[in-house]
Amino acid sequence: MLKVKNINMSYGDVQVLWDVSFEVHQGEIIVLVGANGAGKSSILKTISGLQRISSGSIEFEGKDLSQMPGNEIINTGVVHVPEGRRLFNEMTVEENLIMGSLNGEAKQKRAESIEESYALFPRLFERKKQLAGTLSGGEQQMLAVARGLMSKPKLLMLDEPSLGLAPVLVQDIFEIVKSINKQGMTVLLVEQNVQTTLTFCDRAYVLENGEITLSGTGKELMNNEHVKTAYLGI
Repeated sequence: MLKVKNINMSYGDVQVLWDVSFEVHQGEIIVLVGANGAGKSSILKTISGLQRISSGSIEFEGKDLSQMPGNEIINTGVVHVPEGRRLFNEMTVEENLIMGSLNGEAKQKRAESIEESYALFPRLFERKKQLAGTLSGGEQQMLAVARGLMSKPKLLMLDEPSLGLAPVLVQDIFEIVKSINKQGMTVLLVEQNVQTTLTFCDRAYVLENGEITLSGTGKELMNNEHVKTAYLGI
């Protein structure tokens, strides 16, 4: 579904991605694992068109995304839920959901998608007239994911969805990720909660200093001595 091949990317004179290659197949949950500053978020930004690669290629369902503007990339079915939620804080919950459905197919199915969002996140229905900026951290993360789903993605990219949440809410967010995947959604997940995500992902890639150093199934990486020492504290 997604093929990232030998991409390099820099912020000014500082190169942050070095010959990164990986694939995502339809229906999978793929996790990018790595420490802060490893380049995980930068990979998602290159795929969604927020940053340009200097070399390499990014293909989604056979389409070249590497030079495509972000507003066209979202129409291919690639949707990015960024780190930090990035909600419209002075707009209501429902207005934020509407903002996720401005592209072609999503606009046509907006009413249906809003109902689906409220079914998946009942708390958002209770808060639908409340300003997004007044929600709790967990509610804001639910809204960020729901707004992404409003765009009718084929591939949903989630950047650190558990960041800053209480442990009980972290589990809720991961259950939602598993639930939408069971409904057929392909998910590319960036997450520092390595121990939990390796238990439910199909495959994972370990990123260190802008390079992919390891890959395998979640079980394989859980049993890898380097991953145990560096990321699992074992």
